[in-house]
Amino acid sequence: MEYRHVSVLRDEAVSMLNCAPGKTIVDCTVGGAGHSALILENILPDGILVGIDQDVKAIDAARQVLEPCSENVYLVHDNFVNLPLVLARIGIDAADGILADLGLSLFQIRTSGRGFSFEGDEPLDMRMNTNNPVTAASIVNESDEAELEAIFSEYGEERWARRIAAEIIRRRGDTAISRTKDLVDIVMSSIPKRAIATSRIHPATRVFMALRIAVNRELEVLGEFIDRAVDYLLPGGRLCIISFHSLEDRIVKHRFRDLAETCKCSKDLPVCVCTHEPKIRVVSRKPVRASEEEVEANPMSRSAVMRVAEKLGLQGQHREGGE
Repeated sequence: MEYRHVSVLRDEAVSMLNCAPGKTIVDCTVGGAGHSALILENILPDGILVGIDQDVKAIDAARQVLEPCSENVYLVHDNFVNLPLVLARIGIDAADGILADLGLSLFQIRTSGRGFSFEGDEPLDMRMNTNNPVTAASIVNESDEAELEAIFSEYGEERWARRIAAEIIRRRGDTAISRTKDLVDIVMSSIPKRAIATSRIHPATRVFMALRIAVNRELEVLGEFIDRAVDYLLPGGRLCIISFHSLEDRIVKHRFRDLAETCKCSKDLPVCVCTHEPKIRVVSRKPVRASEEEVEANPMSRSAVMRVAEKLGLQGQHREGGE
């Protein structure tokens, strides 16, 4: 089965990472190696690329694409929150640049058979790492009504979260909910027809996104990953993160702002008396977005937002950590 994906903001990412021969760059979501292939072009002949992905299919696809440069490449099947452990196993102390593209691949959406899309009828799985014991079906069938409502409301910002959660509880009393089509039917029957008629997106979009986030703990690990990535950058190294929805982007924006703060004193104090020093500077005050040409060629890039931070001075020596 072919692994298909079109990486967004490829040129912009390579430019923002300041890729150059001899540098060590970590692609924390290597996917089909779209970003990584271009990164390698710019760091050879003696640069090192570390590619991480929690989807083993992505690792297999990246290995095929990058095989001609295999002596310069390390590919690791893991979650990017475990970056310290990954680099320690390889023997790399720090990197010149770190990239994370938080979007789904076309393979995952269209042909993985894991139920990421509401357009077909597949098992309710949604695991990026198939070793994960938690699936979308286990959440839907085992969580209580309040837990389901919270997932749909907090992760999906779903207006009708309470009604959808209640309908799930009612339906699963008869038989387990195991297919994407079953969940779509529940969502459609829970939302008022007038709301469906005026919606600009498919009514199940937010529920499916919320379940995917919950299954893969995407928001839980993002802030922790940012802290660890900054710690493992060399001074002057850059962290680039591409997100695709407001919840992810909000975490990135706020964490970058916190790490760039020059003072932690109370606003009531007339002068700074703390010893706090910032770890980064925010390179992109305004997020980088896809050009009109890229959006026309790849509509999925329309919602892509890239934020960039640069490691300052000698701050942020490695913390012990990992999962």
